[in-house]
Amino acid sequence: MPNKGKPGAPKSTSSSGPLRVLLIDEEPGRAAILERALLDAGYELVSRLTSTHRLAEHVAASAPDIVIVDMDSPDRDSLENMAVLSRSNPKPVILFSGEDDEDTIAGAIRAGVSAYVADGMNPDRVRPIIQVAVARFREFQALKAELQQTKEQLADRKLIDKAKGLLMKHRNFSEDQAYHAMRKLAMERNQRLVDTARSVIEVFEMLDGGGL
Repeated sequence: MPNKGKPGAPKSTSSSGPLRVLLIDEEPGRAAILERALLDAGYELVSRLTSTHRLAEHVAASAPDIVIVDMDSPDRDSLENMAVLSRSNPKPVILFSGEDDEDTIAGAIRAGVSAYVADGMNPDRVRPIIQVAVARFREFQALKAELQQTKEQLADRKLIDKAKGLLMKHRNFSEDQAYHAMRKLAMERNQRLVDTARSVIEVFEMLDGGGL
């Protein structure tokens, strides 16, 4: 059931409209209650499913901002479908469940669930739970991006240091000379320094492979 949104409605991350929700619940009566709570809170329901089967495909097709799953007890297949979504197209996922087993909760968190609500769904709490889940998701994604950037910077630094070492060994350059030679070459080629370093390494590896 589409919703045009209300004044003060939670805003979508991709547009000025309300946040778009994909709802999954195998029980029609319970799903109807949650759907009504979402609409009353100003969210837009883009799709309602009865299972997490092919979840990543449904998310790709409907492009929700949030995924809400309401089930009595998440099984292995459900958690795996959520994990696939987390790897391929991360979204804030809220899981309402009647299961409070520690292993199940831990498995859900590993699968990429942003908020696990173990005492089931309460319509009055929908909006604050979604707000917290979205905030946690955004924070996690920011940290993940920062970590990836740090890893890439370290990998780039290793390549640059390796290229400098090869120039120092084979051309009798000092460290400063090797660095400035690569920087000059990078500017001439309009390349990033790490790309020039990669080219330098490839050249010397080819020479070494040819016995030169």
